Amino acid sequence: MTRPDAAICPGCGTPVPLLPGVGMRAVACSSCGEDLMVETFPALFSFDEPVLAGEMGGEGESVCFYHESRKAVSVCGECGRFLCSLCEIRLGGRNLCPACVHRGREEERLEALVTRRTLYDGVALTLSVAPLLFFFVTIITAPLAIFMSIRFWNKPGSILPRTKIRFVLAILFSLAQVAGWGFLLIGMVKNA
Repeated sequence: MTRPDAAICPGCGTPVPLLPGVGMRAVACSSCGEDLMVETFPALFSFDEPVLAGEMGGEGESVCFYHESRKAVSVCGECGRFLCSLCEIRLGGRNLCPACVHRGREEERLEALVTRRTLYDGVALTLSVAPLLFFFVTIITAPLAIFMSIRFWNKPGSILPRTKIRFVLAILFSLAQVAGWGFLLIGMVKNA
């Protein structure tokens, strides 16, 4: 694992050299002048040899959250736990711990691990349009399509970028069907 000798300026992308020292301090970018808050730890400047896989930690060194006897070599980018070289998982340009990888996969927050998704907008649109062939089924499918559109509005859609137009169309078609059923029932009550 290589140690960074510079922080990257978020404004212009220029490397800003890190000077020896420990703690939080402001560093100015030489290119754009933006102030960066940089926090350094003793391990950044203490040694140059690479850490061996599963190397034992010594007195006063940071240790792995999962292995208390192993030296920490990175920090989880999600929860901030210290990780040894056995536990760190590089995924999507970030170091993650096993628990955050598992949680990210379960909640579909890690794009690198998502292999498929249910396209609820397509399901809602199909529920609102396809039953028109059998009109009497729409008394059930129209409210169901409205419910699905509202319930899954904020769920992640396709892995590829996609708009909410299918949800909007499903709601509009379903509202028209519900209104049609309302007029039909009102007409039946008036004629009875």
